[in-house]
Amino acid sequence: MTSVRGRTFGLIGGLAAFPRRLAAREVGVQNGELQRGVTRRTTHVIFGRKLLDRTDVCRIAARYRDEITKGRQPLSENGFLRLLGLIEAPTGATLSRQSILDQSKLAPEDFDLLALFDAFEHDTEPFSFRDLILAKKYAGLIASGASWGTIARSVRRSGSIASLTALSLHADRDNAIYARSDDGVSELDGQALLPLERAEPEDLEELFALAEEAEEEGRHGDAADLYRRCIAIDPSDPVTFFNRGNCLLAAGRTKEAEQSYLEVLKRDPRFVEAWFNLSGLLAGEGKKDTARRHLLAAIAIDGAYADAVFNLANLDYEAGDLTGARKWWSRYLELDSTSQWARTASNGIRLIDLAKRTAS
Repeated sequence: MTSVRGRTFGLIGGLAAFPRRLAAREVGVQNGELQRGVTRRTTHVIFGRKLLDRTDVCRIAARYRDEITKGRQPLSENGFLRLLGLIEAPTGATLSRQSILDQSKLAPEDFDLLALFDAFEHDTEPFSFRDLILAKKYAGLIASGASWGTIARSVRRSGSIASLTALSLHADRDNAIYARSDDGVSELDGQALLPLERAEPEDLEELFALAEEAEEEGRHGDAADLYRRCIAIDPSDPVTFFNRGNCLLAAGRTKEAEQSYLEVLKRDPRFVEAWFNLSGLLAGEGKKDTARRHLLAAIAIDGAYADAVFNLANLDYEAGDLTGARKWWSRYLELDSTSQWARTASNGIRLIDLAKRTAS
């Protein structure tokens, strides 16, 4: 439990997630104080979400700036509960506030105010990759005419902030935020509006692009999660399963990676890279015979797949099958005669020939 001893909390607006009397009791147990309003001794100011329902967003923003100027620490409701040790922040947070701002192009104060009303998974840094996705979505909504306040009011009705990363969000100027799905359009609390056309594929493409970006930057856990969200939208695409398998493997989650590669092959048995990568995974687990069969499957599909040929030669050599190793290294040299791997194959052939001459 996090101690709040000696801290004085001032509440602006009503709490939506937690009854005030229970909050006051918990603060008291931890030797702190929860006040109504703000006094000079207030050290932390909690901005209750109910404030959004009755106060103009410009006044809220002005109050937020004023409290910071006076040296008080603003807290969201979730931030307050986390400080009390009553809830935990989601795992996987690695991004700084500045990184989110740079990548999303969201205005700094809009970002801070959205975080203040728990429109992200995390209320303070480090932030998660889901927070980055949300920040980009919110920047688009603001560009469409919505205010940060409209976004904050709408997204808090959705129930699960994380679920918004997979939705197509749209703004009706500054009146409300809507989610578009195959069933039509609804407000984020689920209330249906007039049906529109099926969601355009750009939403999936945007999510896939974010997954690729995370993968390229080495954030393999984030990328795997994003690819999973793509799969939830379109479970027929083997490429998404393949990319997710690669990220899971890079993250050390080998069992999940193996399953993802198998899902690729269910959808496309001729996906040669999946055969190859699955072979490498299994070879690393000591399942050499199965790995060899997968390489043979890859080569049967694509006889010019040099990497598969090279790995097959290695497996045969390690198994003591010198004739097989020589055959596959010779084939590799037909495909590649100039690289470092070609020199390795040539050296392997020389060692095999030398061993045969010595034995005879």
